[in-house]
Amino acid sequence: MHLKDKVALITGAAQGIGRAFAQALLEKGCKVALVDLNVEVGEASKSAFDKEFGTQRSIFIACDVSNEENLKDAFKKADQHFGKLDIVVNNAGVNNEKNWEITVQINLISVIRGTYIGLEYMKNKNKCSEGAIVNVASLAGLIPAAFQPVYCASKHGVIGFTRSIAMFSAAENYGVRINAICPGFVNTPILQSIEKEENMGLYSSHKQDIKDMMEFYGVLDPSLIAEGLIKILEDDTLNGEIMKITTNQGIHFQEYSPLPFQSRKL
Repeated sequence: MHLKDKVALITGAAQGIGRAFAQALLEKGCKVALVDLNVEVGEASKSAFDKEFGTQRSIFIACDVSNEENLKDAFKKADQHFGKLDIVVNNAGVNNEKNWEITVQINLISVIRGTYIGLEYMKNKNKCSEGAIVNVASLAGLIPAAFQPVYCASKHGVIGFTRSIAMFSAAENYGVRINAICPGFVNTPILQSIEKEENMGLYSSHKQDIKDMMEFYGVLDPSLIAEGLIKILEDDTLNGEIMKITTNQGIHFQEYSPLPFQSRKL
């Protein structure tokens, strides 16, 4: 996919990984809908992007992605404002083991819903066979996480859903590639609050274990995750792939054995 003049919608775009995604896409010549619940930070990010890229290149849309009507409205506003939608990045996420229902709601259900809504806007629209959806998971979606079991479950779900819906999109000739990114620990506001008692709940006695894990695995800069996003979007051969990003191996992909019953390539 050539990114110049493409239109992208990014959830959780006000800060952290989402803001890095927006920065990278704007630098590539995209127009971007910044979708986030945090109005103050979202508008500040929009203002900063305006100064660097001009006022017409981005729009901020306040949205609670856990609310179905809010999310549908965000897509509608982005499509109406820019006249089309080419890229969806389901990035919004939380890490809360105490209020674990909201973790499932935002990390998994909202990603599933965002993918389905994105497909409705992009699949073979105007006979265009070039759309892309990228779902943000985590390395915790590939390995167990003893002190973050619900977060871990939500990210495992994102990976399973992404690989499966990518196969369906290919089988239906939707013209929309769907992939996922699994970073390790990333220097974001979520990481900075990960060990707070209101987030860890009954696992709060293991704060030091979380710190030890971060020390062992290292912490990534959001710009590297954005680099991974650009790689996925620009490589038209990628569909149903799970990109891993770590401090010791950088950007690479999870390897899976071919499914014996798979009748066609992803």
